[in-house]
Parts: sequence; structure tokens; C-alpha cells
Amino acid sequence: MRVTSVLISLGLVAAVAVVSGCSGKRKDAFAFHGVVFKAKTRPVDKKVSRADFTATIFDATQSLDGAREAARYEGTKYCIANYGTSMIDWSVGPESEPGRLSVSDNAITFRGRCDP
Repeated sequence: MRVTSVLISLGLVAAVAVVSGCSGKRKDAFAFHGVVFKAKTRPVDKKVSRADFTATIFDATQSLDGAREAARYEGTKYCIANYGTSMIDWSVGPESEPGRLSVSDNAITFRGRCDP
């Protein structure tokens, strides 16, 4: 009888774990100005160097200020992961004039260089 109770308890714990993993929200998702942005950060040419990168923020027109902060976060995360520093020299970055930012398919691509 005890073995059955243990197996049922383990089954319930496993079911709760599976269901909680299907919530649809990512644990590492952050909202910037109330919006959770999808982002992609990648090196410009990883054969040459991973220091130069782009950070593309999707659905950027939901909040331009939020998209800028999301780009700053993604760039910082990228540079820390690849170079252990949060120092970034932005060519088109979060502080750029609005006229320098180009929106394409509702996304903005920022460019920077990790500065170790």
C-alpha cells in the first residue's frame, strides 16, 4: 500500500512539473516599458570576430523606448557572455537619434562592438 502511495505522489509531482513548464512564458523574459520583446543578437562575422554584433528587436513599434532598452539589455548580455564585459561601443545604439534608427518589418537592428 505504501509503494502505491509513493508512486501516486511521484506521478502527481511529475504532472505538475510538466504542466508548469507549459505556461508559455519564458523565465528569462523581461518587459521594457511594459512590453516583452523578441530579440536576436548575433555576431556580424564570427569568422573575423565576435566583438562586432547586431541586436535585432522585433515588434519594436509597440514602444520605441522599450525597444531601445531591450537592445541595451541584449547587447550587454551578449558582450558579457562573449568577452566578460558590459562595455559596448554602439554605432547605432539605444542613444542614437531617432532618424538613425531604421524600422524594417516592425523590427529595429542596432549595431555595436564589445569593448573589452
